[in-house]
Amino acid sequence: MTKRAYYSSDIQVFLHKDTYSIFGEITSNDQFSAEDLQKNTWKKEIEILKRELSNFPDGHIIFEYTIPRMGKRIDNVVIYEGIIFLLEFKIGENKYPAYAIEQVTDYAFDLNCFHKESHNRLLVPILICTKANSLNQ
Repeated sequence: MTKRAYYSSDIQVFLHKDTYSIFGEITSNDQFSAEDLQKNTWKKEIEILKRELSNFPDGHIIFEYTIPRMGKRIDNVVIYEGIIFLLEFKIGENKYPAYAIEQVTDYAFDLNCFHKESHNRLLVPILICTKANSLNQ
């Protein structure tokens, strides 16, 4: 039986764990033998999430979560105070492409429909394009 996620941890454990240990766990659970581009993406995601979650007192983080019955994988899921944040990273992207907005929105819809634990929970899809300007500008 395959794991539903490549990495899953309490946020505080994630923050204090060595980056290379986290990366090693992600890559060892990757049954598809990711290309270098994907591996570099995971390294960047770990770096960004360690920085951005540094003040979170608790919560849970998941890398590469497979949506039941759909087979799609969400880059990251952060569960904090009962809210489920679905994070889709586009490393190096300098705009917010419509296909990527639709992708992360579809993840929320799929979890709502096909993941019993997500029913009646607040699902927040977030697209992170690392080179794009804020939409508020």
